[in-house]
Amino acid sequence: MTIATSTKPQFNWFHIAFFVPLHIGALLALFPAFFSWKAVGVCLLLYWITGGLGITLGFHRLVTHRSFQTPKWLEYFLVFCGTLACQGGPIDWIGMHRIHHLHSDQELDPHDSNQGFWWSHMGWMLHHSPAFAEVPRFTKDIADDPVYQFLQKNMVFIQVALGVVLLLLGGWSFVVWGIFVRLIFVWHCTWFVNSATHKFGYRTYESSDRSTNCWWVALLTYGEGWHNNHHAFQYSARHGLKWWEFDLTWMTIQLLQVLGLATNVKLAPEK
Repeated sequence: MTIATSTKPQFNWFHIAFFVPLHIGALLALFPAFFSWKAVGVCLLLYWITGGLGITLGFHRLVTHRSFQTPKWLEYFLVFCGTLACQGGPIDWIGMHRIHHLHSDQELDPHDSNQGFWWSHMGWMLHHSPAFAEVPRFTKDIADDPVYQFLQKNMVFIQVALGVVLLLLGGWSFVVWGIFVRLIFVWHCTWFVNSATHKFGYRTYESSDRSTNCWWVALLTYGEGWHNNHHAFQYSARHGLKWWEFDLTWMTIQLLQVLGLATNVKLAPEK
């Protein structure tokens, strides 16, 4: 696999035009007119649905790494929740993450942490990444699925529809907190997995990259902060491998097992 690289990547003005207004919109939460405790509650609920069930459980552990299996209807539901996080369509997100694991902290890694915290956190998305051209090679298992195609193509429209529903339910405070604040918070929590967990924390395993286990990122991302463990055992549905490495997503998978909704659960070998 070869990906053309450039020492001076061009700015991706489409991404910049997408990120900047949403960050500015989140600042509206500082004004009393847009505050209500119900709106904060909506934000926290959607943070769990989109970041926890969607990105961590659905996009990452279920589909990207196939750490376990679920009925197709549940897979589609979790991927829909991930699409609501607005971190790109599911096909692009999953493909880019698979590329990251293949080349973690090397030149071909889209968010190579050797290029600095800012770059790995979000700077790479503000530039044209040649890795996007390789996504089809890494997503052949989902690329022809009509549900994935629909979510990939309609991510923004789905988010707008959610905004309309929130507006009708609770006015602009629900929109500001349920869309703007929630999106920005979920984004940066997810991006900390690319940046902070390649810089801060401890290493239990000698992986071929700079991945670390970072407790506070694990708390923010429902267990994704145990990143060194994950890079050592990418297939494992459980990331918190020590008894004190709290992993809420693993607990969710265990609940799904009890309900008969999670099967073929893959785990790292016990020491």
